[in-house]
Amino acid sequence: MVETSYLDQSYKSYADMEDEFQLDLDGSLDPRGPGVLYGLVDELNLSAGALALDVGCGEGGHAIELARRFALRVRGFEPVARHLRIARTRLAAEVIAARLPGLADAVSFEPGTIEELPVDSGVVDLVWCRDVLGHVEDLAGAYAEIARVLTPGGSAVVYQMYATDRLEPAEGAWLFDTLGCVARNMRPEHTEAAIEAAGLRVQRRLELGSEWGEYAHEHAGDGARRLVHAARLLRDPDRYVHRFGRENYDYALGDCLWHVYRMIGKLAGRAYLLRRPV
Repeated sequence: MVETSYLDQSYKSYADMEDEFQLDLDGSLDPRGPGVLYGLVDELNLSAGALALDVGCGEGGHAIELARRFALRVRGFEPVARHLRIARTRLAAEVIAARLPGLADAVSFEPGTIEELPVDSGVVDLVWCRDVLGHVEDLAGAYAEIARVLTPGGSAVVYQMYATDRLEPAEGAWLFDTLGCVARNMRPEHTEAAIEAAGLRVQRRLELGSEWGEYAHEHAGDGARRLVHAARLLRDPDRYVHRFGRENYDYALGDCLWHVYRMIGKLAGRAYLLRRPV
């Protein structure tokens, strides 16, 4: 009697269920999207007119949405002048489109960084900080600054991506250097040590893993698009370097891989709801 090989058995086992398995994989696992951060703010039941800071506000979308959803006063701080110009233009357009003239008084955009916020101590009800702290050299100082500006009992919502054990050291070194990330900040234990040193308390910790990537793919096809772009960049780098330059090529590849790595578990998203003790 000829003994069936492991290879034969494994292929037969998978072949018997392959169609059913693939069909099941096509079904959504109902991933949470970026809106989950607004859910954390909603839990705080902040009063209308409470003061919020959007630190590293980028092009202003989150600051405007915080004001619109929760009737907050929002000051957005951003070190990149181009982003501030876009944010101010966006605000003006939103005021007209939404017919909310009060939005212009509720939201402002100013130069500033997380390391040194031009804000008095103990006056802020909410700090919103998304996709910023991976780039900060002095992470402990950044969290100390968050604690300084918060009122006693005030809260912070922080989102960041972190490296997992699946990310190879060489991959991480190239990616973080290309995208301007501080490697040690990409480890959650470094974040939590900085939070504790600042005297802040973790109220909620949301492990989001690949969920935002799945959400983006299911709603806009973004996951597949990033993967195809990465494949093209890797297959014919000279084409893109010649047209756009080496620095822009590297950044484009890094940005694509950032999203691809989240989808395959080399990077993982995490959100914190923090509180300054009374």
